[in-house]
Formats: sequence, C-alpha cells, structure tokens
Amino acid sequence: MVRTKVELCGVDTASLPVLKHEEMRELFVRLQSGETWVRDELVFCNLRLVLSIVGRFSYRGEQADDLFQVGCIGLLKAIDHFDLKHNVRFSTYAVPMIIGEIRRHLRDHHALRVSRSLRDIAYKAMQAKEKFISENLYEPTIEQLAEAIEMKKEDVLYALDAIQDPLSLQEPIYSDGGDAVYIMDQLRDDDVSEDQWVAYVSVKESMQKLDERQQMILSKRFYYGETQTEIAKSLGISQAQISRLEKNAIETMQKDYKTN
Repeated sequence: MVRTKVELCGVDTASLPVLKHEEMRELFVRLQSGETWVRDELVFCNLRLVLSIVGRFSYRGEQADDLFQVGCIGLLKAIDHFDLKHNVRFSTYAVPMIIGEIRRHLRDHHALRVSRSLRDIAYKAMQAKEKFISENLYEPTIEQLAEAIEMKKEDVLYALDAIQDPLSLQEPIYSDGGDAVYIMDQLRDDDVSEDQWVAYVSVKESMQKLDERQQMILSKRFYYGETQTEIAKSLGISQAQISRLEKNAIETMQKDYKTN
C-alpha cells in the first residue's frame, strides 16, 4: 500500500502512530508518576487527532500549518489536565479542548471587531466552561457559567454570542465518506413552498426551449412589466406581431409543462 506523504509543520503525517486505549493509559500512569519525558511521546502519538480536527476547519481558508500548531497547544493543555480518575478515553477529553483552542484563535484573528469588555466576559466564561467540563464531564448551562464568574446570565449570553464566528454556508455538517452535506443544503425558505419551487424550475426549463426573441418578449412583458406596444417599438415590429409571438410562446411553454 502506497502512503501519501503530507507534511504539516515539518511532520510527515502519514507516519504518525496511533496508540491503543491501554497503551495511552499506561503512558499517562507513567507521566503522572513523575516520568515527565513521556509527555513528548503522548504529544507525538496524538498528532493524528489534532490533524483530524484541523480538517474540520479547512473551509475557513486558514493556513493548515497555523491551525495545526494551535491545535497542538490545545493538545498540550489536554495532556496536562487529563485525570485518569475520570475513566474516559483521552480523545473524548481532548477533542473539545483542541476545538476550543482553534476556535479561540479564529475569534482572536477575525476581521470583525468585538469590544474588549465583551471579550473579557466571554473568555472568563470559556475558562469557567473548560474547568466545569474537566470536573463534571458535561457542559454547563448559561446559568451555571454566570454563577461561576459572578455575572448576569444575560451579559454572559450576549458576550458569548458576540464572539461567535459567522457560519459559512460552505461549512460541512455531515459526511459519510462521499459527498458532504453543507449548511447551505439545510436552508429553506418558508415563504416558498416545494410546489412553488418545482413550478419555478419547470417554467425556467420550458422558457429555455424557446428561441431568443420569444425569451426576450416574455422577459420584457412579465419580468420588466413592459407593454406590448413598448416592446414592439424597441424591437421595430408591430404590436400585433408581439401579441402573436407572446401567445405562441406561452402556448409552447404550457404544452411542455403538461408533458413534464
């Protein structure tokens, strides 16, 4: 099997190892027993995890090397704060911290400016959130965050909302190995029903089968609201000819619509 070599920050990602749960746990036992050099091995053996998370943010247009380095900072924090007493897989604990670090980086380098006071409240809330998750293994409510940093829940909610990244319509939300599903695919217009949309597509396809002059006449009549007399004048033909051409074009589209 031929491996594809992809380098990020000088690391050949195709050669990165993956440890089993038992091997990972053994390294953490040694690390927390005082063998600090094991920390480097834990980092190296979890770079694939960082790489997989970085891929989720590829739509943002950021340099992969930059996001990889930021993700590694999140990995280091996860390694330093992981407690074997939680009895969960390290990856389960690390993923939210790596994602959080990348999102924090993207927020700090975003073109939209947020006031310093709002950022301070938001960062205090995020730090409280990380601590809460570390201790309780589930996400806190806004009320619990507000209580932890001694702020009104409305202020916390507003601050967190202010630093959220605008969502891209091209952001993937699901992929099963084939074509991804994007946010754009999940949007709908409640003012336009499915039947209306199908009718619109059918009319558009039928109109494309008309000749250029018929298309022009129908566009001027029903899109731009011009009268037959105005169209006749602009095309240099009689109003009677415009009327006949319009009638023939509509009849052609009606026949085509009924056969579809």
